[in-house]
Amino acid sequence: MAEQVTTPASPLIEADVEERVGAVDWLTSSADREMKKAPGEERAGALLGPVKVVHAYWLAGMSCDGCTVAVTGATAPSVEDLLIGRIPGVPRVVLHHPVTSVESGEAFMHNYELAAEGKLNTPYVVIYEGSIANESLASETGGYWCGMGVETVDGQNKPIPTSAWLKRLAPGAAAVLAIGTCATWGGIPAAYGNPTGAMSVMDFLGQDYVSALGLPVINVPGCSPIGDNFTETVNAVLLFLNGLGPLPEFDELGRPSWLFKDTVHQQCVRGGFYEEGIFAHHYGDKECLVEIGCWGPVVQCNITKRGAINHYGGCMNTGGVCIGCTMPGFPDRFAPFYKRSPGSTVSSTASRTTGSFIRPLRRLTMQFQNREPLWDLKDQVPSGWGHIDDPGPLKKVTHFFYEKLQHFDTETPGRTHSYEQYRDGYKAPGTRPGQTGAPPVHEGLQPHHPEPGPED
Repeated sequence: MAEQVTTPASPLIEADVEERVGAVDWLTSSADREMKKAPGEERAGALLGPVKVVHAYWLAGMSCDGCTVAVTGATAPSVEDLLIGRIPGVPRVVLHHPVTSVESGEAFMHNYELAAEGKLNTPYVVIYEGSIANESLASETGGYWCGMGVETVDGQNKPIPTSAWLKRLAPGAAAVLAIGTCATWGGIPAAYGNPTGAMSVMDFLGQDYVSALGLPVINVPGCSPIGDNFTETVNAVLLFLNGLGPLPEFDELGRPSWLFKDTVHQQCVRGGFYEEGIFAHHYGDKECLVEIGCWGPVVQCNITKRGAINHYGGCMNTGGVCIGCTMPGFPDRFAPFYKRSPGSTVSSTASRTTGSFIRPLRRLTMQFQNREPLWDLKDQVPSGWGHIDDPGPLKKVTHFFYEKLQHFDTETPGRTHSYEQYRDGYKAPGTRPGQTGAPPVHEGLQPHHPEPGPED
């Protein structure tokens, strides 16, 4: 095996990098490091718009961290695209995240303190993952539910609840984004009978809250959400912040309307089975899942269209039923899971009734559309894969009238005139029966030979 030879870096190059960049202590506060830079100097001319850098402060309440995992899998745009400022017109994002940040301890918490004290020289947004517990319930016994960092109170160090950080950062934030169903609607921690008094970001901040940019809370639900839904929303909001894009369209609950306007069912790959009244009876069947517990017809979500990660996967695409995880009523209003909903009895019965007529008619049309016109002329299908049944007399008569309706008030395929004259005066010669482009001659019908025209 040949010995691997490594060429050392040139001392001149190392000295040049040191002179231009300087020694970087990655364990110090990243917000402090950013404030020492001239915004955009690292990529002069590349970052369009007046805002070059935006800080993103991630807070986690009662969550499973599934939202964080989902976002790291986003591809359109990816987290990396946002962090390095790759997207034209979108400011470079400096992310402060309790899991992904390099610095820790006091250096990490200093980032949040700078924002809360209004000492940053660039705008910031707040991202909240997980529901917000009622900390007053925990404080009665001297405890807390969710905290990050400590502060001295009455001579004692006490954890700072993440809800306290939200209350401190929200007034000065350009936008507050709730990610995941726990943060947007309360989710599983806020289910009936919970001991924490959990609530959503919107419930916590109240109806009158607006950010420094004039925006109410932006909600991107899902348990977990589609990562691309979130990064796409962030991208659109940052373009608006930079004055290079319009305010994105949100619905009455603060959801990106272009992502959550339609239902799962309207975009589902199994929707055609529902229309024809064909339903799955067991998990793993390919047909519509409504009768084995799918709530897709009443749930606003785009997972069947977009997939889970990079357009792959997604509940119904892979055989799972929709349990309504993007909706404010989740989980209680969709329980018990995997049980047929009462409303599906009416809709599926109606679907079966109409499907019993529609399905045979479609199969009849499909049989004729699976035949070349030449096969009808020769009365033979030259396929060696199997025998193709010839349509019976009743089907032929039915299809004859079908084609009459299909070509009503239009020209039939092929040239049937001695010549055709276009609006600009150009004349094209006609095609005689038996030639390419001419209509087929049906059995029992004599071909029509038009008289030669003046151009023939």
